[in-house]
Amino acid sequence: NGLALYILEDHELPLIKITALIRTGSIYDPPGKEGLAELTGKLTKTGGVVGMTGNAVDEALELMAAPLNTAINRDSGLFTLSFLSKDLEKALDIFSRILMKPTFEEAKLTLAKDLKIGELRRISDDPQKLAFREFGRLIHAGSPRGRLVTRNSINRINRDDLVNSHNQFYQPDRVMISISGDIDRRKAEFIANQYFGSWKSSSKKMESPPLPPPQEGGIFFLPKDVPQSVIIFGWIAPSKHDQQFYPFEIMDFIIGSGGFRSKMFQEIRTDRGLAYSTGSFYTAKSEYGLFGAYALTKSESTTDVISLIRGIITDIDEKDVRPEELKEIKNAILNSFIFSFTSSDKIAFQQMMTAYDDLPADYLMTYRDKIVNVTADDIRRAARHLDLQSAIILIIGNESIYQALSESFATIQTIEALF
Repeated sequence: NGLALYILEDHELPLIKITALIRTGSIYDPPGKEGLAELTGKLTKTGGVVGMTGNAVDEALELMAAPLNTAINRDSGLFTLSFLSKDLEKALDIFSRILMKPTFEEAKLTLAKDLKIGELRRISDDPQKLAFREFGRLIHAGSPRGRLVTRNSINRINRDDLVNSHNQFYQPDRVMISISGDIDRRKAEFIANQYFGSWKSSSKKMESPPLPPPQEGGIFFLPKDVPQSVIIFGWIAPSKHDQQFYPFEIMDFIIGSGGFRSKMFQEIRTDRGLAYSTGSFYTAKSEYGLFGAYALTKSESTTDVISLIRGIITDIDEKDVRPEELKEIKNAILNSFIFSFTSSDKIAFQQMMTAYDDLPADYLMTYRDKIVNVTADDIRRAARHLDLQSAIILIIGNESIYQALSESFATIQTIEALF
């Protein structure tokens, strides 16, 4: 039926973990009903299944000490269930019904919608969460990836929407499952066929929405009466399929993700004491990536911190990394990479994600060598992606900050948060 199955035996402990990776996500939400994928995933877990209420499912899993976790992201959905190997058939029976036969109880939907609306209200009280939410909207402008969940969009969603969403996206040819732990391959294949073999795929195929279009740079200001500012610089960046993915991994470490050793931490926080928190992030997908640098600072330091971030980005292109520093950074990245494979379920999940992202079969095997082979020239070439003229820059702060910014920058666009 098209369902892909990954199996990894590990008999050290009498535990099994099953993970389902689904080609769904908020990028598929219909305009005006943003939040549908998230609610579908949540209600698939909590809203009951054929033959059992949502509360009965919770009680059965609790009796088995089998935690079920879900996460619906922009372009994927994840369901994980851990349980003792003696409970294999009971756990698979419930897990398969959750994925294949949810009933979406109305009362649970009402509760989930109320909780989501409450969560949206609280975002405004957290400037950092608010900043990254609005940054996502700006950097993905012109793409479904940039549409935000609002109270109105949640209120428009009804049970029929969830049923239709489930029918569209929870199909076996859009699902990958890993089974790892105290189970042999033959038993895993048999049990998977027993519980998922009758699952039928739809003839209708869903296309991925278009990628974010090239962005024109700009400075965006979101006024908020707070004594500190949140600053985010962002760019569309190379995907995992791009050879510049590897230099970008190292460049990200140098700029901000390397913690105490990163330039942003040293120059902004340690040397000058101008940030409560600062760093960078590089998130690479199969089709594109995002690179960003951020800082939280007191209001009167905002323009200074913006200038420091600009200087750090410029220096990456203009100054070579010292050989001994580059070697230390590569070792730190590779040591961190090892922690992606510390358990059988992590190993199985990494292999499954490699296929999900349509990466070469040897991606995990060659990652280390490709990081080692990155040169200082490669990093400088990668840094040219971070053109300051094309950067999306978002600042959240009070009105006094706007006055200071307007003296330093010719064009600033004031925006309002969307809830």
